[in-house]
Amino acid sequence: MKIEEVKSTVRTQRIAAHSHVKGLGLDEAGSALQSAAGLVGQKAAREAAGIVVDLIKSKKMAGRALLLAGPPGTGKTAIALAIAQELGNKVPFCPMVGSEVFSNEIKKTEVLMENFRRSIGLRIRETKEVYEGEVTELTPVETENPMGGYGKTISNVVIGLKTAKGTKQLKLDPSIFDALQKEKVEVGDVIYIEANSGAVKRQGRSDTFATEFDLETEEYVPLPKGDVHKKKEVIQDVTLHDLDVANARPQGGQDVLSMVGQLMKPKKTEITDKLRMEINKVVNKYIDQGIAELVPGVLFIDEIHMLDLETFTYLHKSLESPIAPIVIFATNRGRCVIRGTTDIVSPHGIPLDLLDRLLIIRTLLYSTSDMEQIIKLRAQTEGLQLEDPAFARLSEIGTSSTLRYAVQLLTPAHQMCKVNGRTQITKDDIEDVHSLFLDAKRSSKHLSEKNNKFML
Repeated sequence: MKIEEVKSTVRTQRIAAHSHVKGLGLDEAGSALQSAAGLVGQKAAREAAGIVVDLIKSKKMAGRALLLAGPPGTGKTAIALAIAQELGNKVPFCPMVGSEVFSNEIKKTEVLMENFRRSIGLRIRETKEVYEGEVTELTPVETENPMGGYGKTISNVVIGLKTAKGTKQLKLDPSIFDALQKEKVEVGDVIYIEANSGAVKRQGRSDTFATEFDLETEEYVPLPKGDVHKKKEVIQDVTLHDLDVANARPQGGQDVLSMVGQLMKPKKTEITDKLRMEINKVVNKYIDQGIAELVPGVLFIDEIHMLDLETFTYLHKSLESPIAPIVIFATNRGRCVIRGTTDIVSPHGIPLDLLDRLLIIRTLLYSTSDMEQIIKLRAQTEGLQLEDPAFARLSEIGTSSTLRYAVQLLTPAHQMCKVNGRTQITKDDIEDVHSLFLDAKRSSKHLSEKNNKFML
């Protein structure tokens, strides 16, 4: 019989390139610490990004744009993600790459507008009459089927709700029973039911069950205070793109022909400007009435030099819109030809009139000591153990080639270490994998030396 110890019930997540980034790592005065929140060095860039975060929080940055410019592997994407972490999960953050606009299905400008609308949030506040509490009883009441036959139908459902102040037993419509099943409500869950619409929302498991051993990771919520029947302010966060899609979706019948017709349509449908204008009118009306609040989010466009002249012109119009998010661009190009032209050379491949509108943050190459700190951070994130000479050698390799290449050597070196029956990665393991794999500089040198051996 095999017995295994369960170390954690939390599902393991894949470690991505920027899993270690938790924020900008600034102190109370807004000064960057040498190493904090997963970021190392780049003090000036991080402090500038901190000012941008303060502007976004005070809602003085909407409709403006920021450019992160620097050589490859200097932490541009990491700083953009750190800005998103600082803003919190309530502020929409939409990342995209410049080449995404070149889609075969929809226009370039439509892709940009979609992402712009994804980056603008709408916080709707409604005061609703609700029944809220922990489910103590859930009993469907069956009756004979009025259509005849041996089957039975659910005539109503009896549900018991408990709060810190008291309990109530409710008799609900059978349609609400379907909603309870969709939400997977069980006895012990904390839910609320809207009195007018009958909509059911499961908030989580009651924290009285938190001591139970459960293989599924569960969110525990406290027992609601007050009465079961109460008036509650319900806050709903949506993006403008969610509203566009909800109103653009055809409301066809449920017959076979309608369903087949919808299957035959292309995967993506372009949303018309007319529909967007109508949604903007409704949104503005809600804002004027005080029901809703606009939350300008962040649109992050990496590799901005991949856009062409047409899309750059469209960006001008979009940035001047009264409803516009904060746009962060990133590029690793110096002076180069603007895509879509043959002879117009511009800094970062961006037209000069758009560059005038941008606040530019410069990222610099890392020093050897900074690289060593970053490699130590990545090794800690991936759960790897290295000897000190191995860290020093990796930082040397990073200085001569790139930081990305040095970080990528960690996993193969760990594999080499396991094959040799060790738990700590040594300098020899690093040397072995460095000789097996080529970085970009050594590969290009090899190509220039053996150029006549390759096909043209």
